[in-house]
Amino acid sequence: MRPIAIAFFTALVGISAAAPAQPAALPFTPDLTVAADGSGDFKSVQEAVASIPRDNRERRFVFVKDGVYHEKVRVDTNYLTLRGQSRAGTRIEFAQAMNDYRGAQRDNLGSAVLNINGDDFVLENLTVQNTHGVIGTHAFAIYGRGDRTVIQDCDVLSQGNDTLSLWRTGNGQFSEDAIAHTSPNGRYYHARLKVCGSVDFICPRGWCYMTECDLFEVNPRAEAAMWHDGSRDQDMKFVITRSRFDGVEGWRFARHHHDAMLVLLDCTFSKTMRDQQPKRVIYPLSGQATPADTKKNKDADPTNIWGERFYFANCHRDSGDFAWFKDNLSTAPNSPIPAQVTAKWTFAGKWDPENATGPAVRNISALGNSFTVTFGENVTVKGHPRLALRDGTFADYARGSGTDTLTFTAPSINSPVARLEFAGGSILATEAAATLRLASVTLP
Repeated sequence: MRPIAIAFFTALVGISAAAPAQPAALPFTPDLTVAADGSGDFKSVQEAVASIPRDNRERRFVFVKDGVYHEKVRVDTNYLTLRGQSRAGTRIEFAQAMNDYRGAQRDNLGSAVLNINGDDFVLENLTVQNTHGVIGTHAFAIYGRGDRTVIQDCDVLSQGNDTLSLWRTGNGQFSEDAIAHTSPNGRYYHARLKVCGSVDFICPRGWCYMTECDLFEVNPRAEAAMWHDGSRDQDMKFVITRSRFDGVEGWRFARHHHDAMLVLLDCTFSKTMRDQQPKRVIYPLSGQATPADTKKNKDADPTNIWGERFYFANCHRDSGDFAWFKDNLSTAPNSPIPAQVTAKWTFAGKWDPENATGPAVRNISALGNSFTVTFGENVTVKGHPRLALRDGTFADYARGSGTDTLTFTAPSINSPVARLEFAGGSILATEAAATLRLASVTLP
């Protein structure tokens, strides 16, 4: 590693170790535990993740104890939470350059250290690092093709390009070819991350909301640190709030190849940032244009139809502001005010990862010796919850986890339901969220 990156990595780990943020304790035992010393269910993160069926419909929790796990991980199941014991102490590391992966190192795990192929994935409280260590080559730490991905309280580190790349594309190709990328893109939520890398080291396709993050550019020759592709839907946006941008002398902020929309609120830039506003990439980056350059530009024209869309509010640079990030949020579509720019707004109201309200019971019905309890969304059952009946008896949970309807049974039912009791278990939302959303005990 080069000295600049070594110094930053050292500082980053020190900051992470002192960071107070910790996920709320689980009110139930994790489904699986990974421990490098053999004290858990698995010694390998990949082995634990691979043991969960691909057709899984329940929220599964994999707890990873402190240790350095020298491995690549591939997630193929939906509804998985991967949680570390501590942000600095739980580390998944591997050296993987994209060029090597395309050649002799190709395997069935993927091109990144953590490869996410499932929807509703949650990653929290650990470090993922691509240790390839060469500045300026593609070296993914996290690559994702899932929808509703939540990453929070993590360090995501690389010296290479595309450190954090969430690209939900149906064909699953790495190619930048605009024609091939015709499928809908995904939705991604990031909170309290520390991310570093080289060219386009955070580069979502689709909708992304990032808040309270520290971002560092290691490459003085990088064309940009941030990148966005929002060309499948005019509403697609990359929103960054209350975050800090830093980097080596002369680092550059953002660019795009296809239509993009960036919205920044309450962010700060270091004095080392270059005075270069975000813009579309036009080839060549330098020198005389070739016929190949002309063709690249023409091929990208169909995905650049909405113009330059970069909006700022209360963003400042340490040694003075540049004109291109002056307050202009009111010129964004529908003229939002800062208070409106939330995660829910980012995802057009179709997903609110910051919603802390638990699933609500919509209906209870009785048939024979069973009750069916219907919720307003799919839920996951942990442990053995039950229904307390008014005559003092109970109906025990029987089935339905992963759906919106649970069945509770008793030897006989001669009384209506009085209340829902978790009895040491839990009922929680299955969909990915930034908080653990436990079901309400209020009954209709």
